[in-house]
Amino acid sequence: MTNENSTAAPDDLEIRRATLDDQEAVAAMTSDIWSDRGGDYLSRVYPDWLEEPTDDHKRTFLMDAGDAVAGIVQAVMLSDDEAWFQGLRVHSDYRRRGVSQRLNEACFDWAVDRGATVGRLMIFSWNAPALGASRAAGYEPDTEFRWAHPKPDAEAEGPHPVTTAGNVDRAWRYWTASTARDHLRGLALDLEESWALRELTRSDLETLADETVVFTVDRPDGVAGMSYRNRTYERHNDDGDTDLWVEYGVSAWDDIDAARSLFASIARDAASLEADRTRVLIPETVGVVSDASYAGAQISEEPDFVLGVDLSAW
Repeated sequence: MTNENSTAAPDDLEIRRATLDDQEAVAAMTSDIWSDRGGDYLSRVYPDWLEEPTDDHKRTFLMDAGDAVAGIVQAVMLSDDEAWFQGLRVHSDYRRRGVSQRLNEACFDWAVDRGATVGRLMIFSWNAPALGASRAAGYEPDTEFRWAHPKPDAEAEGPHPVTTAGNVDRAWRYWTASTARDHLRGLALDLEESWALRELTRSDLETLADETVVFTVDRPDGVAGMSYRNRTYERHNDDGDTDLWVEYGVSAWDDIDAARSLFASIARDAASLEADRTRVLIPETVGVVSDASYAGAQISEEPDFVLGVDLSAW
């Protein structure tokens, strides 16, 4: 392992594609990251997180320091022109030496070559060093969101009916005119890449209606809310058991009654899948977050931030 007195300059280090052979070195690099928050997840998911050699829509860049990994980051194309950057880590011996900047630039070059005009990333709101480094790399604030966690409940009821079929047009029309869309700048969870956001499209809702479910809160005066089920996944809980989670890619509503109705439908849907937990992406605003709490949903303790970089002139 390189010691803190290493004099190797980042320009002398090679950036290459990460491989499974790098797993032990990546684990060593991340061993002291977020130790006060349960440790870094990257080393645990690395084999599944890494792309296949033939996968050209995703690329993991690693800065090779010979006897250590100086840094790592992954770039993913989420749409024809939207790139997502994730998993940026820098070895403690190489921080404040331009490693993250070089890794970011490798991502920018790769994404632009594939048609990207914008790149985005997510940072936990408590991660102040990463926020500052991202701004220094050229990212600008995009939006912020939080998770709501309605409890799965087969008997949950709300004051308004919720439609789950034949409602793509109504859901799309509501979303395009919603304050939630304005706050989130049109972003919602990607349909395939976990923990990634991109612009929600009408064709996404058509796909979701066929493969999962789209929700609309229906009142006599029109639609008052929408959401969709994104995916299910398993995660180990604090007791070492496995929980089934159901994820809902974005939710928007008009008022408390619409929120109650939407969360009730989500709770019933999750229960039908025998889920243990849910998470629903909601805009980080005082109104929305307090609505969710008032409607009875547990909410995450902290928001997450999304930043973006204009790649159209890169």
